[in-house]
Amino acid sequence: MSTPSQTSRKPDDGASASGGFSAEERVAMKQRAAELKAEARRGSAAEKAAAEEAAVMAKIAAMQQPDRDLAERLHAIVTDAAPELSPKLYYGQPGWAQNGKVIVFFRSGLDDKARYSTLGFSVNAKLDDDAGLWPSSYALDHLTDESAELIGRMVRRAVG
Repeated sequence: MSTPSQTSRKPDDGASASGGFSAEERVAMKQRAAELKAEARRGSAAEKAAAEEAAVMAKIAAMQQPDRDLAERLHAIVTDAAPELSPKLYYGQPGWAQNGKVIVFFRSGLDDKARYSTLGFSVNAKLDDDAGLWPSSYALDHLTDESAELIGRMVRRAVG
């Protein structure tokens, strides 16, 4: 049985017909360039942090449901698990950073025109394990209490 969020999403066909970047990928790259320019223009560290948090909260508030609820709950989980992380836009989507480097991020499946949203960990996350294989992203359609607890543990581990 499918949930409303599953039936409302369209599959992503990847790159454009010409083999280049899709429209969503081009938008994300432009957003990231704008983020980097905005960071360079900001004043003090406190002003930068406040502006970055405001930008993340505005992005979450502008998301379509059910992704807005997912992002709001993830924000609460991440900030509870690792209060030292700071909200920061990452390719136009919510991220949480340590010392300016994004550790964990959320990509709205609806914004990306994908079947599901994604919870991801950047190369800065400390998730490496001895087997040489570890998770770096997860499909996210909804959150249960168990998945929220798992995310909290993973965020704490990713921060180190």
